[in-house]
Amino acid sequence: MDYRKALEKAVIYIESHLGSDIKVENVARAAGYSYYHLNRQFTAILGESVGSYIKKRRLAGASKKLLYTDHKIIDIAMENGFDSPEAFSRAFKAIYKVSPQAYRKNRLDTFMGSKERLDTGLLDHLASNITVHPKIMELTEIKVAGLRGETTLRDNRLRDLWNRANSLYKEIPNRIPGGRAFGICEACAEHTLYTMNDDMLFTEVAGIEVSSFDGLKEPFVEKIIPGGRYAVFTHKGTLQMLPQTFDYIWGTWFLSTKEELDWREDFELYDERFLGYDHPDSEVDLYIPIR
Repeated sequence: MDYRKALEKAVIYIESHLGSDIKVENVARAAGYSYYHLNRQFTAILGESVGSYIKKRRLAGASKKLLYTDHKIIDIAMENGFDSPEAFSRAFKAIYKVSPQAYRKNRLDTFMGSKERLDTGLLDHLASNITVHPKIMELTEIKVAGLRGETTLRDNRLRDLWNRANSLYKEIPNRIPGGRAFGICEACAEHTLYTMNDDMLFTEVAGIEVSSFDGLKEPFVEKIIPGGRYAVFTHKGTLQMLPQTFDYIWGTWFLSTKEELDWREDFELYDERFLGYDHPDSEVDLYIPIR
């Protein structure tokens, strides 16, 4: 059975009816499958149920209207398929952690909850290039030495940071032979996760595993990845698509999971499976800290 085609038909139907009363049974009929089979495949391949996708897409559309139009909140609620302003406000606050009124007042187009439409390219990416259901792993402490750089999501300078770090790694003492490389995000903490946006400046450490920090000198910095539980996603393919993988993690998985996020730093792990920035068969593991 060609479930990918069925999912594409389902998404097209949903996107065409976001402002109306969508019945999941009608979505399944448009896709040519029963409700049970469509919802099971939607969850298995795309990481969320049909109903979850509908709600998040409606809220994402509403968030844009709050920022970029002067429509009344009651009208935005109705235009996006909510029965009442109260129902809209409850659903909105569950995702964005603030009321629609506060979101409009803050004027921040945030990364969290920015649920993009599933076009064919993104659907294929989720189906083939991401483990939408992460492994849960327990790590011990890891020492990392590397370079710190600044970037924003809109003006991403991390590739330049990695190029510089790769050229200088031989100068780092106490490197572990065949050691792993890490990209450690220093932005994703509790106070920034819900205000993160394309123009927010944050730092990242691009580093390599070491046995100790003895003899480490500038421009290198010390970084310790604390032990604990992590949800681990694998991204396959060019790193140009890595932002779409993070969009899924923070815009779908995080908003649906029963796991409780821990406010340690998340990071990327590069080992022998990483074949280069543009290689279609490269694999990178993304570690999200959980309690």
